[in-house]
Amino acid sequence: MQIQTTVENDWRAELSKITIPISVKNDPLLMISLETLTKGSRISKDLGIDLHDNATLPGLTALARMIKQARFGNRVFFNENLHVNTTNVCTLACRFCAFRKGSRHSDAYSLTPREFVSRIEPYRHIVDEVHAVGGLHPEWTIQNYLEIFELAKRNFPDISIKSLTAVEVKHIASRSQLSIRDTLISLKKSGLNSLPGGGAEILVDSIRDRICMGKETSSEYLEIHEIAHELGIPTNCTMLFGTIENTDHRVTHLDKIRIQQDSSGGFQCFVPYPFLEDNTRLPEANLASAEEVIRVIALSRIMLDNVPHIKAYRMNIGDHLASIAINSGADDIDGTVGHEEIMHVAGSTTSLDYDGLRLARLIDSSGQEPVKRDSTYTRFESIDLEPSSQMKPLPIIGQ
Repeated sequence: MQIQTTVENDWRAELSKITIPISVKNDPLLMISLETLTKGSRISKDLGIDLHDNATLPGLTALARMIKQARFGNRVFFNENLHVNTTNVCTLACRFCAFRKGSRHSDAYSLTPREFVSRIEPYRHIVDEVHAVGGLHPEWTIQNYLEIFELAKRNFPDISIKSLTAVEVKHIASRSQLSIRDTLISLKKSGLNSLPGGGAEILVDSIRDRICMGKETSSEYLEIHEIAHELGIPTNCTMLFGTIENTDHRVTHLDKIRIQQDSSGGFQCFVPYPFLEDNTRLPEANLASAEEVIRVIALSRIMLDNVPHIKAYRMNIGDHLASIAINSGADDIDGTVGHEEIMHVAGSTTSLDYDGLRLARLIDSSGQEPVKRDSTYTRFESIDLEPSSQMKPLPIIGQ
């Protein structure tokens, strides 16, 4: 199945053909934004801030949905994947993180290559992607990761390995006395297929210094992804919001992502997700409401004109918000996951027992067409579901 995605003029031309919802027509900010996009221009940072703070939510989500429809119609993507965390031992102590442990903690672990493979084995005929991230182990070098990836690929050659945040790559390079480029070249040869893009948090260093002191800088995050793109390693990109940042910081983050995409072109999906307050050490966080989560997802679709996909990360926001998000600009709902620690240790209660059929039904019940994809958005399969009832989804207000 061939999915048309990112030809710049195509989606803008399609957008100009879509009937404009009343909620967009009645909001001057949104009409300015729609005209800007259909004429081939970009939403400015100032307009982005205005949209975030002042656009009506029904109108904002309606415009984002129009853009999503112009790109993908009613299709919403998911994949069959598994999360395996390599280690929770970490040299850092980011204030928002409930996952990390010191090396002497009773719950600390570091998987051997054989243990890593054993985590995948029960799912080998079900999943086509393993998502593997972890802490910055004080003793591990690139050799530990080469052995993990090589053994995984020998045992599961058809499973894509999506692994390592930018700060993990930086740590591995430093521990191994290698350049970032040479580190990524070696990891790619050992079986690494893509980077998940985690750890971006907010790409404003004054915020990073307060919530994740010691991690890579904003420019380092972008540079590491640029090198990956140059080497033919596709990546996702992310944003953690609802900590101590403000609107300007969020929009600055989105602007830096699209400027980097203009240059290197390898971001395949943007994943915005809110901070979960449980079991962490950031009591001053300005937690995002459900409405704010949807607002940020919609704004991401409107501003990121050069990033193909926007993900509603259900492991973080849950099924209910994810079903709203895919009617508000998001076109991807992530995957089956199977096992997940980082979000659930932080407070997520999202179910981990979904198979592909259940995910497809979640998408279908939201009035969208489920499409199974591979890890890098290169293979697609439409899912035909038997109708479970004669009930039709209710229309979205303003759309």
